[in-house]
Amino acid sequence: MGKEKYLKKIEALFDKSSVVDTKSIRRIIGTNSFYEKQVINKLLRQKKIIRLAKGKYTTRTNPELAVLAFQPGYLGLQDSLSQHGLWEQETVPVIVTSKKVRTGMRNIGGMNVLVRRTLNKYMFGIDYMPTGELYLPYSDVEKTLIDIVQFREKIGAETIKTIKKRIDLKKLAQYLKHYPNRTRKITERLLEAQRK
Repeated sequence: MGKEKYLKKIEALFDKSSVVDTKSIRRIIGTNSFYEKQVINKLLRQKKIIRLAKGKYTTRTNPELAVLAFQPGYLGLQDSLSQHGLWEQETVPVIVTSKKVRTGMRNIGGMNVLVRRTLNKYMFGIDYMPTGELYLPYSDVEKTLIDIVQFREKIGAETIKTIKKRIDLKKLAQYLKHYPNRTRKITERLLEAQRK
């Protein structure tokens, strides 16, 4: 009976917020961590909530929401190219974060999400773009190109040509100042190759 009295308040919390953490649930329940765990486990078993990451939950089925559990972070690489209309192949959400977390493929709510890690000094070049009824952080086109080089992703020549048409070269030059010479040179060579 004890945990039942909290359920309505917790479900109302999920109605108000896309992502809820255990601290928010604890504020409703109080300091009784036994009930907190019981309520969360019950909601997970009933498939009323989905675990995004440790201590972060949602009621929505949008795997891109996981980016909110890995802050600071953004959706990038092929996922960002898709969002910008530059990539037509199907892709899993790719989260780039500077948070110290395990990288690689994760299963969130039955869907795959790829987590990549970068340095905190590279956490820029982010636009908030509409994804359903929410705005989520995505890397802009210039930052996406640099990340493709940084993470050594294989992108076809046609995609690079398409990116080149949309890229702001001044902004790209500003971004590249933050990166090592190797990244700058490879990015410049990649764009130069598309001019020929």
